[in-house]
This record gives sequence, structure tokens and C-alpha cells, in this order.
Amino acid sequence: MQVFHRKSELTNFLNSQITDFKTIGFVPTMGALHSGHLSLIQNSLKNNALTVVSIFVNPTQFNNSEDLKKYPRTLEKDIEKINTLSDKIILYAPSVEDIYEKKIESTAFNFDGIENQMEGKHRPGHFDGVGTIVKKLFEIIQPTRAYFGEKDFQQLQIVKKMVSKEKLPVKIIGCEILREPNGLAMSSRNERLSKETRQNAAIIYSFLQKAKVLFKTKSAQEILNLAKKTFQTNPYFELEYFEISDEEKLLPCLRKNKSKKYRAFIAVYVEGIRLIDNISLTE
Repeated sequence: MQVFHRKSELTNFLNSQITDFKTIGFVPTMGALHSGHLSLIQNSLKNNALTVVSIFVNPTQFNNSEDLKKYPRTLEKDIEKINTLSDKIILYAPSVEDIYEKKIESTAFNFDGIENQMEGKHRPGHFDGVGTIVKKLFEIIQPTRAYFGEKDFQQLQIVKKMVSKEKLPVKIIGCEILREPNGLAMSSRNERLSKETRQNAAIIYSFLQKAKVLFKTKSAQEILNLAKKTFQTNPYFELEYFEISDEEKLLPCLRKNKSKKYRAFIAVYVEGIRLIDNISLTE
């Protein structure tokens, strides 16, 4: 596996290979790789001549400096995991200076309002940071396809919107959520949980599954009230939000519309760590 730390060296390499590799698959990550990330890379390997993986903890998408500071950085272990898939993957692991040069700041984007829901409501500026880094990486790598996990479903919709509005020549592929045996969505943040809490966090996916069943007969508001009650009675988990929204505009469901697809979204805090998840309600 070839590892590049400077975008100039990476672009020179990719330009020299362009005649040999007709398609480039790209998997952007912040490292601390788990099986969910590896499944994205496997999807890229299956469908592209060349696969590029980036590992970069992007400072502009963190609105909590402590969260940024504590985010796990495990580059050597990540390289070992990637090598188990293929030794032909290209890894881009830049410094903050290589990406942002002298100005570490976000570009302001208009995502037609979907940036103001859920994550955007609770993490001001987060999606400007996401849009900024993804656009920069796309410009450097110029991928044919890019792969994102559906655990961050709102982020997936944000990236699709940016690609459409900016007219970027890349196809965005959403990939299903991989889960731990107890149903907890795989996340780099899970590594910071105690063993007991990691097991107890099964409550998150368990409630989402319950919401899916209830959505057939109950209103979104009734399920929202139940979510609040469920987590209020659990002393270890603090519910930040639970929303049932349509998948396209991510607006809260006030009244069901058979022509729309709906999804339940949740964010909780446990042991000071923020966990998110979601589930389709209309499959």
C-alpha cells in the first residue's frame, strides 16, 4: 500500500496512473477504522480499478473542541486493517496544514435547508465543515465514485446535495449500516465506551426497531413522546433528539404522506460520548 501525506504527491501519482485506472473509488474517513469502514472500502474495491482511502480528522466539522481533542487517532492500526483487504489501496493521510494551508476555516454552503435539521440544529456549522472537507478531497482525488455509510444519513444527503449544486463529476454511493452483535451501529466513538455501557447501548437500536413497528399504526408525535419517556427512565442515557423525518428534505413528519419515505433519527449521550443512529421506516 502506498501512503501519501501531501496532496501534491498524491495528485502527481494519480495523474501518472490515470491511463491505467479508468475509475477511482474514494472512501473518506476520520480514521479509527472499524468493520463499517472496511465494508465501504470493499465496495469500492469491487467496483473500481483504483481505490483511495483518506484518513483525516477534520477540525472544521467539530463544534466541540474537547470532542476534537479526544477523537481517536490510530493511523498505524488503520494501515494494518486496510492492508488485510488489499495491498493496492492508496492511502491519503494529510496534516491539517496540507489540507487547509494557512486558513483553517469552513466555506459557507447552502444545502437548501437540510443542514438546519437534527445534526445541524444541535451542531452549528458542522455541515459547512463537512462540505468544505469533502469538496477539497474531491478536488484533490477526482474520484469516479465516493462511498459513505448510512449511519450518518443526514451527512450522506448533504454530500449528495453539494455534488448536485456544485455540479461535481462524482457518483455518491450510500452503504448500509453495519452493526455490532447487540445492534449498536458501528462507530469509531464506540471504542471510548466502557464494556458494560457498550453492551447497554443496545437500547438505541432496540428503540429504533420498536419505532419502525409502531410507525405502521401510531403518529410520529406519539412515537416521539415514547422516545422521551423511554430515555428519561434510563439514568445512563441522555436523549439529545429523536426525529421522524422524510428522507429527501429531512423535515419532521407532522402528518404521514404515502408518497414520502420516512426515517427515524436519534442522538444520545452516554459517558459524555455522543452516539447517533437511524432506521428506515418505510422499507
